[in-house]
Amino acid sequence: MASLLADINLADEARIPVPIAEFSRVLGGGLVPGSLVLLGGEPGIGKSTLVLALSALLARANDSVLYVSGEESAQQIRLRAERMGLRDTALHLLTETDLDRIFEQIAAIEPILVVIDSIQTTRVAALDSSPGTVAQVRECAIHLQELAKRQAVSVLMIGHVTKDGQIAGPRALEHIVDAVLYLEGDPFGQYRLLRAVKNRFGATNEVGVFEMRGSGLAEVANPSQVFLEERVINAPGSAIAITMEGTRPLLVELQALTSPSAFGNPRRTPNGIDLNRLLLISAVLSKRIGLKLWEQDVFVNVIGGLRISEPASDLALALAIASSYTDRPLPADIAIVGEVGLSGEVRRVGQLAARLNEACKIGFKRALVPRLPRAGPGAPADIQLIQVRSVADAIRAVLPLE
Repeated sequence: MASLLADINLADEARIPVPIAEFSRVLGGGLVPGSLVLLGGEPGIGKSTLVLALSALLARANDSVLYVSGEESAQQIRLRAERMGLRDTALHLLTETDLDRIFEQIAAIEPILVVIDSIQTTRVAALDSSPGTVAQVRECAIHLQELAKRQAVSVLMIGHVTKDGQIAGPRALEHIVDAVLYLEGDPFGQYRLLRAVKNRFGATNEVGVFEMRGSGLAEVANPSQVFLEERVINAPGSAIAITMEGTRPLLVELQALTSPSAFGNPRRTPNGIDLNRLLLISAVLSKRIGLKLWEQDVFVNVIGGLRISEPASDLALALAIASSYTDRPLPADIAIVGEVGLSGEVRRVGQLAARLNEACKIGFKRALVPRLPRAGPGAPADIQLIQVRSVADAIRAVLPLE
């Protein structure tokens, strides 16, 4: 069955700044009749903005969308809609938290899409517990799942997240739904990432990059170039990593800062990098390379508010720390990719050809990669490959130590 997003005239994106094509690519067709989709994210990240614009475009194409808000009043939603240029949209709006009354409105309108903003404010009257409790969230999700399957209506739920970044409520909530999306990024920054972590209708780990503007979210056509546009050339502690987000290669800047520790236990402070990964790389540099990081505080930051989880960024992280420690900049025209093992070896990574093509497109002339038996298929001919077997080899190649 075709996705509801296929009915949208993409020319409308010129009037409403929401990247429907990008949203559809990440969701992979998951917004189909009978589907139940969960969108999570931190407060103020832009969940309601994204969903309101999506609902408006669907309403223009089908004139049958119900937007249910349990958090904001109709006046608040109207002000947001006017700011986004949605004045002429025939969108059905309901400010209600009681699920029985929501179902009555669904039966009267017969929409193709129902938006629940948010699942933590919705309640089933038969339960005595308050909205947002485990019992209420689970029961509401089960009722909405039954509705979606029975009436072939798509349901898009917005969910809150806890302090550790998980969707609030029972873990079973993510098992009930057909797709789980996370909207990530720094609420004070301008860029957002939409990540699919579960999808019964398409691939997982796909990522879309958006820019938050005053009128809503807009697609970032070339994320790698955007993330590198404010890069300071020849700055110690800066390295360019080639990472993969789903099927999309991205070039991001990793910044590291080492400073003599004023306390007995040196600090390891990552932003956008897993702490355990930072500890591992610091230990490898100390043990295998001889850097005296046991007396240094190490701070690491991923520019643009991104979060990097794949090991292919290990080598770039190691070189950024070594560059800051020696106060020597890495070459400005080199991009780095490779996984680092506990013995200090540099291991191969997947989809190397796609990564190198992205680096070449941005303008990088050289790439530091793991040693290969032969050039990867599809690798561009106009980028020089510097192949290394270990972190020590990589440092000697691009950052000679005295």
